[in-house]
Amino acid sequence: MEPAAPPPPSPPPAAAPGSAELVCAQGRNLKAVLCQRCGSRVLLPGAATFAHRELLLPAMRKKAAAAAAGGGGDVVREHWLVRDMFSFENVGFTRDVGNVKFLVCADCEAGPIGWHCLDDKDSFYVALERVAHE
Repeated sequence: MEPAAPPPPSPPPAAAPGSAELVCAQGRNLKAVLCQRCGSRVLLPGAATFAHRELLLPAMRKKAAAAAAGGGGDVVREHWLVRDMFSFENVGFTRDVGNVKFLVCADCEAGPIGWHCLDDKDSFYVALERVAHE
Protein backbone atom coordinates (compact mmCIF):
# COMPACT_ATOMS: atom_id res chain seq x y z
CA MET A 1 0.00 0.00 0.00
CA GLU A 2 1.44 3.34 -1.04
CA PRO A 3 1.34 6.35 1.28
CA ALA A 4 -1.12 9.06 0.38
CA ALA A 5 0.28 12.02 -1.49
CA PRO A 6 0.79 15.09 0.67
CA PRO A 7 -1.92 17.74 0.33
CA PRO A 8 -1.09 20.60 -2.02
CA PRO A 9 0.33 23.66 -0.29
CA SER A 10 -2.31 26.14 0.75
CA PRO A 11 -2.29 29.42 -1.17
CA PRO A 12 -1.22 32.59 0.61
CA PRO A 13 -4.01 34.59 2.25
CA ALA A 14 -5.79 36.62 -0.38
CA ALA A 15 -8.67 38.99 -0.62
CA ALA A 16 -12.15 37.55 -0.31
CA PRO A 17 -13.97 36.94 -3.62
CA GLY A 18 -15.90 40.20 -3.41
CA SER A 19 -12.79 42.28 -2.83
CA ALA A 20 -10.44 40.59 -5.35
CA GLU A 21 -11.06 43.29 -7.97
CA LEU A 22 -9.95 45.93 -5.45
CA VAL A 23 -6.49 44.50 -4.68
CA CYS A 24 -3.46 44.51 -7.00
CA ALA A 25 -0.81 41.76 -7.13
CA GLN A 26 1.25 43.65 -4.51
CA GLY A 27 -1.75 43.71 -2.15
CA ARG A 28 -2.43 47.44 -2.50
CA ASN A 29 -5.74 49.18 -3.27
CA LEU A 30 -6.35 49.45 -7.02
CA LYS A 31 -9.12 52.03 -6.69
CA ALA A 32 -9.64 55.21 -4.75
CA VAL A 33 -11.41 54.77 -1.41
CA LEU A 34 -14.43 57.04 -0.90
CA CYS A 35 -16.96 57.86 1.81
CA GLN A 36 -20.15 55.87 1.18
CA ARG A 37 -22.35 58.77 2.24
CA CYS A 38 -20.88 61.88 0.57
CA GLY A 39 -18.34 60.47 -1.90
CA SER A 40 -15.41 62.36 -0.40
CA ARG A 41 -12.02 60.79 -1.30
CA VAL A 42 -10.43 59.06 1.73
CA LEU A 43 -7.44 57.35 0.04
CA LEU A 44 -5.82 57.48 -3.37
CA PRO A 45 -5.13 54.25 -5.30
CA GLY A 46 -2.05 52.44 -3.98
CA ALA A 47 -2.08 54.21 -0.59
CA ALA A 48 -3.01 51.16 1.51
CA THR A 49 -2.50 47.40 1.70
CA PHE A 50 -5.19 44.75 2.11
CA ALA A 51 -5.26 43.19 5.60
CA HIS A 52 -7.29 40.59 7.46
CA ARG A 53 -7.91 41.50 11.09
CA GLU A 54 -11.00 40.98 13.21
CA LEU A 55 -12.07 44.29 14.73
CA LEU A 56 -15.26 45.43 16.42
CA LEU A 57 -16.49 48.76 15.07
CA PRO A 58 -19.48 50.62 16.50
CA ALA A 59 -22.56 50.76 14.28
CA MET A 60 -22.07 53.22 11.45
CA ARG A 61 -23.84 56.54 11.91
CA LYS A 62 -22.92 60.21 12.09
CA LYS A 63 -20.47 61.03 14.87
CA ALA A 64 -22.98 63.07 16.92
CA ALA A 65 -25.56 60.27 16.75
CA ALA A 66 -22.96 57.66 17.67
CA ALA A 67 -22.00 59.59 20.79
CA ALA A 68 -25.64 59.85 21.86
CA ALA A 69 -26.38 56.14 21.32
CA GLY A 70 -24.47 53.49 23.17
CA GLY A 71 -23.47 49.94 22.28
CA GLY A 72 -23.98 48.01 19.10
CA GLY A 73 -21.45 47.31 16.44
CA ASP A 74 -20.13 45.00 13.77
CA VAL A 75 -17.22 42.60 13.58
CA VAL A 76 -15.28 43.59 10.46
CA ARG A 77 -12.56 41.39 8.97
CA GLU A 78 -11.34 43.02 5.74
CA HIS A 79 -9.50 46.32 5.87
CA TRP A 80 -7.21 48.70 4.09
CA LEU A 81 -4.13 49.07 6.28
CA VAL A 82 -2.53 52.50 6.16
CA ARG A 83 0.91 52.91 7.74
CA ASP A 84 1.16 56.71 7.67
CA MET A 85 -1.67 59.01 8.72
CA PHE A 86 -0.51 61.54 6.12
CA SER A 87 -1.46 59.04 3.37
CA PHE A 88 -5.12 59.92 3.94
CA GLU A 89 -6.73 62.46 1.64
CA ASN A 90 -9.65 63.17 3.94
CA VAL A 91 -10.24 61.49 7.30
CA GLY A 92 -11.14 62.59 10.79
CA PHE A 93 -10.56 60.96 14.16
CA THR A 94 -12.90 60.64 17.13
CA ARG A 95 -11.87 61.40 20.67
CA ASP A 96 -10.05 58.59 22.45
CA VAL A 97 -12.26 55.66 23.42
CA GLY A 98 -9.92 53.85 25.79
CA ASN A 99 -6.79 53.39 23.71
CA VAL A 100 -8.63 53.57 20.35
CA LYS A 101 -9.60 56.37 17.98
CA PHE A 102 -12.19 55.68 15.30
CA LEU A 103 -11.82 57.02 11.77
CA VAL A 104 -14.66 59.05 10.24
CA CYS A 105 -15.20 61.01 7.03
CA ALA A 106 -13.81 64.50 7.61
CA ASP A 107 -16.49 66.09 5.41
CA CYS A 108 -19.77 64.54 6.58
CA GLU A 109 -18.56 62.84 9.80
CA ALA A 110 -20.05 59.48 8.72
CA GLY A 111 -18.46 56.59 10.48
CA PRO A 112 -16.75 54.99 11.99
CA ILE A 113 -15.13 53.80 8.78
CA GLY A 114 -12.06 52.52 10.56
CA TRP A 115 -10.00 52.03 13.66
CA HIS A 116 -6.64 53.17 15.10
CA CYS A 117 -5.07 51.84 18.30
CA LEU A 118 -3.01 54.46 20.12
CA ASP A 119 -0.52 51.75 21.17
CA ASP A 120 0.47 51.24 17.50
CA LYS A 121 1.16 54.64 15.96
CA ASP A 122 1.68 53.20 12.44
CA SER A 123 -1.51 51.17 11.86
CA PHE A 124 -4.77 52.67 10.64
CA TYR A 125 -7.48 50.24 9.50
CA VAL A 126 -10.26 51.26 7.08
CA ALA A 127 -13.05 48.67 6.82
CA LEU A 128 -13.76 47.70 3.20
CA GLU A 129 -17.48 47.27 3.89
CA ARG A 130 -17.73 50.80 5.31
CA VAL A 131 -16.34 52.63 2.26
CA ALA A 132 -16.95 52.84 -1.51
CA HIS A 133 -14.39 52.37 -4.28
CA GLU A 134 -13.93 54.21 -7.60
